[in-house]
Amino acid sequence: MGKGISTMEVGSDGVALITIVNPPVNALSYDVLISLREHYEQAMKREDVFAIVLTGANGRFCGGFDINAFHSGTGAKEKLGITPNEFLSYYIEGAKKKPSVAAIDGLALGGGLEIAMACHARISTPNAQLALPELQLGIIPGMGGTQRLPRLVGLPKALEMMLQSKSIKGKEAESLGLIDSYTASQDLISAARSLALQISEFKKPWIKTLYRTDRLPSVKDARAILNLARTELQKGQGNLEHFSACFEVVETGVVLGPQAGLVKEGYYAKKLQDSETSKSLMHFFFAQRATSKVPGITDKGLVPNKIKKVGVVSSGTIGSEIATVFVLNNFRVILKDQNEKSLQSGLAKVRENLQSYVKKGKITQEEFEKRISLLTVVFNYEQFGDLDIVIEACPEDLSLKQNIFCDLEKYCSSKCIIATNNSTIDLNLIGQMTNSQDRIIGANFFSSAKLISLLEIIRTPKTPPQVLLDLLHLAKHLQKTPIIVRNCIVNRMILAYAHAALFLVDFGADLYMVDRVLTKFGMQMGPFRFIDQVVFNASISTGTKYRSTLISSMLQDKKTGFYLYDEKREASQDLDIIKYVEKSRRNSGFTPDNKMAKLMEKDIIEMILFPVINEAYKILKEGICIKSSDLDVASVLGFGFPSYRGGIMFWADLLGAKNVYKRLEVWSTKYGEIFKPCDYLAKRASKELSLGAQFEAKSRL
Repeated sequence: MGKGISTMEVGSDGVALITIVNPPVNALSYDVLISLREHYEQAMKREDVFAIVLTGANGRFCGGFDINAFHSGTGAKEKLGITPNEFLSYYIEGAKKKPSVAAIDGLALGGGLEIAMACHARISTPNAQLALPELQLGIIPGMGGTQRLPRLVGLPKALEMMLQSKSIKGKEAESLGLIDSYTASQDLISAARSLALQISEFKKPWIKTLYRTDRLPSVKDARAILNLARTELQKGQGNLEHFSACFEVVETGVVLGPQAGLVKEGYYAKKLQDSETSKSLMHFFFAQRATSKVPGITDKGLVPNKIKKVGVVSSGTIGSEIATVFVLNNFRVILKDQNEKSLQSGLAKVRENLQSYVKKGKITQEEFEKRISLLTVVFNYEQFGDLDIVIEACPEDLSLKQNIFCDLEKYCSSKCIIATNNSTIDLNLIGQMTNSQDRIIGANFFSSAKLISLLEIIRTPKTPPQVLLDLLHLAKHLQKTPIIVRNCIVNRMILAYAHAALFLVDFGADLYMVDRVLTKFGMQMGPFRFIDQVVFNASISTGTKYRSTLISSMLQDKKTGFYLYDEKREASQDLDIIKYVEKSRRNSGFTPDNKMAKLMEKDIIEMILFPVINEAYKILKEGICIKSSDLDVASVLGFGFPSYRGGIMFWADLLGAKNVYKRLEVWSTKYGEIFKPCDYLAKRASKELSLGAQFEAKSRL
């Protein structure tokens, strides 16, 4: 069943105002396109209509095509009578007597921007968001976007916007040529009506974007630009089919003309919708959004309390990064530590963090000054009385944390949420000496708080729904994806990932080869580069199933990483590492296995990631998190599993429970406990059930 309509009102000035209505973001559906076609047909026939303004209801132009329509089983041509691309080309852009002007407020994303680009002119509000984000879903723009965007903003900028799914605001869009002008929201429709009439009277140029060539480079220059972009992208995900398709479609349009480009765009748009990559990315897209919908919390009709003022206890590396995240998002922050030296060091770190955003062009110097003015540093708790939430970010020491929580209970108001950025100590133990268990919660920002966009919200049996809802709401304002859990899940998966990698190296695999293979697979970093960046300490190498001495022996010599880094943090191999590897092998009593040194890439990937799958299923069975899709989100955002594989559990489903179990069983027989499959995985495999299907374990959440 489709949804959405458009409406049409004809003013006394002869302008037909056609409005897309499909809340909340006015997404496109086949019903919306059918309604638009009908209104365009009416407007073209009416003698009292001279021009058309196309807009969206309630301050949002159009959020793009409804993703659910991609796999609805009914093609656009069958429902619409023509393809969406033909509708844009013939009814809007190809109209001979009545021009269209897009009036863009709020957002114009994906198909929404493609419709706007087919209009003869565009006006937006200064802060309207414009983007073609299709590639982040494993597809390409399919309504002419690959052809029109380069003709409006130039080829280099068009490639940047499409390949990076990058959005721009109205002001920048005007400077690039994507829109003709911008104006205040209250003046938008009247300005668009005026411009539409001027175009109809030939007082302003009547431009068909598809046939513009003034912003396109020569064929030779275009190919050079495309090749450079390909080379840059291949350092990451450039070999994926949807990126290759985008390059091919854009190049076809530049070299052979827009009609040839549209034909190729249509071919790839349809083909990519059914690709494994697209299905994986769409799964991840929905999984991310599902994390903020939690039964028993978000379905109770509660209203989140506003959090305006935040306290952070400890100005160390993690504390200063947490403070940075909050001031970046315009929260007032009180940063507390014990002495002047620590506080000044923390303040310097926050300033340094914010300056890095200035250097990258993400904030201006003026915005830097505003953000840093939101931060106050203190030695005591005297200013903690009016805080809405306080986050303790001290070292993992139970006694220390318990004392701090007792102090916080004393100085903070009874409505203040008391949180810990704790990842290893039981939250119940931390708060057991207080009488405030009903407002104590875990808020794990991770060691790179400003970089990792995941927030683990850790609850106890006494945490009420209101506090959890407040944290979910806070995560949204911090631009982080929240996951509500009973204990930290990312650290457990990271340990499984690291232990398996250390095991392979102890048994004879080449450390740098392991990283290359995992990076090629799509991990943001190989396991050893990841350990360098995030968790290089002795605790990462200890465990109940496997203990490597590699990291501890390096730390004894004050060696703090597997790689050498230059001033730009570019990594290179460290030739000295081999002596530590050999020492670790001797300490473990292992003789390097020649077979391990010659492992196929597939075996390296599976021997490192199958233990992570196994650990994820223990997490589910123990009831620590509710949904397997939450583990997918945690794996992608928490330790860099490739989103284009859907997440660790989605990928495991593609491989099959039986396959994962059999491989782990063989390795556990040969190599021991580190590979032993858990009972829950064994049960799924025996019944040949989907790993990502609803599990039987009763969550203790």
